[in-house]
Amino acid sequence: MSDWAGRRYWIVGASEGLGRALAEQLSALGVELVLSARTAGRLDALAASLPARAQVVTMDVSDSQSVRDAFAQVGDIDGMVFLAGVYWPQPAQAWNADEVEAMCDINFTGAARVLGQVVPHFVARGRGHIVLTGSLSGFRGLPGAIGYCASKAGLMSLAESMYADLRGSGIKVQLVNPGFIRTRLTDKNDFAMPFIMDPDPAARIMVEHMMTDRFSRSFPTLFSWLFRLSQFLPEGLYYRIFAPRR
Repeated sequence: MSDWAGRRYWIVGASEGLGRALAEQLSALGVELVLSARTAGRLDALAASLPARAQVVTMDVSDSQSVRDAFAQVGDIDGMVFLAGVYWPQPAQAWNADEVEAMCDINFTGAARVLGQVVPHFVARGRGHIVLTGSLSGFRGLPGAIGYCASKAGLMSLAESMYADLRGSGIKVQLVNPGFIRTRLTDKNDFAMPFIMDPDPAARIMVEHMMTDRFSRSFPTLFSWLFRLSQFLPEGLYYRIFAPRR
């Protein structure tokens, strides 16, 4: 793993949860990091605690100018990991327009804004590494997840298209699809969350995946099979199982 020492990665959404855990584990491998989120407070504290060099660049992924300004500060990087995201659980009957728009705008369009800066840079020089964070909830629509499922499905499809285009170009595109991670976002859920993971073991899986040449990794493995197999169920059976009428 010594070949990671000295590489420079930009983590978007690094202030807490999975992003923070990933930053700590990459830094322990000697990776120089650029840490981004909307506010500097937690990022500064994280940067000061890391063993390897880290730069803080604040950025709001919902603002195109903020993304362009941040990328200008970031400078040359070997890779970018997108973990920024927001989440509010809600069914269609309780549709909150502002929250649904924010989920779509940050989780999906926010990634597109960042990629709009990173991808042309990587293409021009012929190398780079892009890691996007989808979700098991992105494989098929789920009840009570208006906005979130759609935004993650869009991000996963975007990753697939990028991988199709950039294979063999020197630019590695990867996708990780975690299940429930114990964060302030999942704290909003009032239902049972099977196989919920703490951020540190989830980040270890991400790092392991980043060290491979495989495109996607969905985890926890047993839980992921349920979502991946659901794609092959006929509609009538799928909705009877996952969204029974009350």
